[in-house]
Amino acid sequence: MISLHRLNGDEMTLNADLILTIEATPDTHIQTLDRRQFLVLESVDEVVAAVLEYRRLVASGGHLTALTA
Repeated sequence: MISLHRLNGDEMTLNADLILTIEATPDTHIQTLDRRQFLVLESVDEVVAAVLEYRRLVASGGHLTALTA
């Protein structure tokens, strides 16, 4: 899951595995596999970086550390 901000500044959490497309239109527009659409404050590069960091964390098993603590 990644944390993003809606255009009004509210924080939201999105399952990174459900992202289908990310576009700059000029606002960042995210479409998910179930065709839901979100506009967020973060740039396309920031969303991609958050997804990559999330995937690195999962691949390393780091997400399990919080579960055992």
